Amino acid sequence: MSQPQTAQNALDISPKHAWRALSVLLIGMFMSLLDATIVNVALPTIRTSLSANEATLSWIISRYALAFGLVLIPAGRLGDRFGHKWVFFAGLALFTVSSLACGLAQDSTQLVVARVIQGLAGGIYLPAVTAFIQLLFKGKTRGKAFAIMGAVIGISSALGPIAGGLLIQAFGEKDGWRYVFDVNVPIGIVALVAAVYLLPRGAASGKMSGGVDWIGLLLLAAGLVGILVPLIEGQDQGWPVWTYMTLAAGAVLIVLFALWEVRYTSRGKSPLVPPHLFTHPAFTGGTILALVYFAAFTSIFFSISILWQSGLGHSALESGLVSIPFAIGSIVGASQSNRLATRLGRSVLVLGVAMVTAGLAAVWIVLETVPAADLTNWELLAPLLIAGIGSGLFIAPNAQFIVATVDAREAGAASGVIGTMQRIGSAVGIAVIGSVFFGTLSIAKPTFTGRPSAAEVKAAVAHDVAIGFTHSAASAMAVSAAFALVAFFLVFALPRRVNRGWEAAPAEAGASTDGGGAH
Repeated sequence: MSQPQTAQNALDISPKHAWRALSVLLIGMFMSLLDATIVNVALPTIRTSLSANEATLSWIISRYALAFGLVLIPAGRLGDRFGHKWVFFAGLALFTVSSLACGLAQDSTQLVVARVIQGLAGGIYLPAVTAFIQLLFKGKTRGKAFAIMGAVIGISSALGPIAGGLLIQAFGEKDGWRYVFDVNVPIGIVALVAAVYLLPRGAASGKMSGGVDWIGLLLLAAGLVGILVPLIEGQDQGWPVWTYMTLAAGAVLIVLFALWEVRYTSRGKSPLVPPHLFTHPAFTGGTILALVYFAAFTSIFFSISILWQSGLGHSALESGLVSIPFAIGSIVGASQSNRLATRLGRSVLVLGVAMVTAGLAAVWIVLETVPAADLTNWELLAPLLIAGIGSGLFIAPNAQFIVATVDAREAGAASGVIGTMQRIGSAVGIAVIGSVFFGTLSIAKPTFTGRPSAAEVKAAVAHDVAIGFTHSAASAMAVSAAFALVAFFLVFALPRRVNRGWEAAPAEAGASTDGGGAH
């Protein structure tokens, strides 16, 4: 996200008005982040209702995250030029309309397209939240506003699976998933009306901060889609030749994107991803950390939701309740993260990722060792609580440590790159985990001696389905744990401490955290 101009660092409004404006902004942020997580528990019912295949389930999550991440930087620059109020309003309006389109989708293609538009809309208006906090608040009050924003990030992401389960339970398994999207419509309308009256116009610079690097954006988007398509579709299609060719083409496009960014910069223009940032080895490690961590983090409840409903036959609400320990842990960890970061420095990130890695490894062990018929949410309570606390400790302060690896004048550009990498990590994580989950899914055919009753056949089929899905979920969770382990080692690339002078700029970067992306 682009950082507001220095001349824009304050708006002449009363403190009461500033806090009211913040409440509107946080409603919008809450919606976009809740929507990244609430959909997970709806995936099995979407699969049944729309006769969707496994690849479609992955696309519903990953395309939202990818579209979201790709527009963060251009949207920030549009806000600098036209004023963040109307960019926020336009993005929120599009998000509300696309949410309705998701709920009305009649087939999987319509739903995936609507999700892409929804992701683009979320990415358009989210940068305005942090830009406005910079404009509305000063000093310690600004820090308090960012702390509240961090709490909203954690709570919205944590409540998603539970809220989704409650909605599907209330409106039925067949069409209840539609209300997971439709719930955004009344909230969005209220937020839009409030935005008109409560958000100040802000100071528009009239400039695009060097313009938008549209060719770079196109190359990056095409390259990422070229990589994601075969990862998601390959298993379902049996890995034909085109999947390998598309992977290679995606890799080539990413290289071309890097070369274009160097050339674009040499012409004195503002690139999508400033190449000089990667002359800092620690920043390079930090951006890889952002990608890898969110790949691990986002995929946790993708696996568990499908296992719990499609494999073990539980309801969407019961699936959502499995996430409660993680949600509570996230809130507890996030509430202590800033205090511990000030006291312990980088060690709080090391501790956080270590707890996430240990928690996911423990979930994997449970799925491998506990018989499918005996698996309940109680076996996962302690591992998910540990992982949740660790995630809360990491999510809030991680961006400021990454931004601190570059010069202060580069903080705005660095924060935008981090936000984009987090969303790309979410998309890649779902693509890889979905491929592993469905690629390892094998359900044995029951054998009987004699002529079994209908009840015996049903029980045997359910038993074999549970075993097959549990084995696949264990494989997927092992990959998530491996991602987390890689992230653990990457944390040591970051500085031991963040100087006090960095507090304002990294706070803006913190807004780009997914809080859960699409878990």
